[in-house]
Amino acid sequence: MDVCRVIVDPEPMPGAWNMAVDEALLESVVAGGPPTARFYRWDRATLSLGYFQARRSAPPGRFAQLPIVRRLTGGGAIVHDRELTYSCTLPASHPLALDPHRLYTEVHKKVIARLSDFAFVAALRGAREVTHQHEFLCFARRDDFDVVMGDFKVLGSAQRRRKGAVLQHGSLILRRSEWAGEFPGVFDCAGRDVPASELIETLADSIASLAAPRCRHTAISPEEHSRASFLASRVSPEIAEINK
Repeated sequence: MDVCRVIVDPEPMPGAWNMAVDEALLESVVAGGPPTARFYRWDRATLSLGYFQARRSAPPGRFAQLPIVRRLTGGGAIVHDRELTYSCTLPASHPLALDPHRLYTEVHKKVIARLSDFAFVAALRGAREVTHQHEFLCFARRDDFDVVMGDFKVLGSAQRRRKGAVLQHGSLILRRSEWAGEFPGVFDCAGRDVPASELIETLADSIASLAAPRCRHTAISPEEHSRASFLASRVSPEIAEINK
C-alpha cells in the first residue's frame, strides 16, 4: 500500500454511472486492488437515496423531476448538483479502515486544510448534540463529523464496508442548488469562488495521501469499467451505451 490511485473523472456523468464506479472500486479493493481516491461530478441534478431510505419518504412533488439513484452507503438523501463528490476505497488491512470515526475525521480534516489554502474558513462541527437524524435530506442532519462554514454544513460523508474494506464518499457543496436552496455551499458562504478544477487537484492528492505515501494519477481499469457498466445498466439502460 505504498501507492494510492488518484482518479479524476474528466466529464460529469449520470448518477447511475457514478454510483456504479464507486461500487466497482470497492469490489476491486476487496479483491486485493490498490486504495483509490476519486473525484467526480454529475451531468444533471440528481437525487441519491441512502441505502436504507424508502423512495416514498421523499417530500411529495419536490424532487419529482430529478433522476433518482440509490447509494451503497446509508444516511439521508442528497441533491447532487453544484458540488464536488469524492470517494476513497481502502483495503481491510489499512489502519484507517479499522476505525470508521477516524476515517471520517482524517478525510474531513484534509478537506478543511485544503479549503484554508484558498482562504475558505471551515471546521468540523465537533462534539455538539447530534440532531435531525430523521430528516429526509442529509444536509438537514447534524453530526459531529460534518464540515461546516459558520453553522452551514458544506460536506457530509458516508461509508460502506465489505469484508473489512471500506468505501467512503461524500459531497462538498460549492453553490446552493435550485432544488435544495436552503443549503448554501462553500462559495455562497465565502462570498467568492475559485476554479473548481483547482480545488479538485489539491483535494484529490491530499485525500490520497491518507491512503499511501505516493499517488498515481490514472483512470479506472478496463475490468472496473466493464463491471461499472454492468452494474449501472441494471438500473439505467442508457449506461449500456458507455462501453460502445
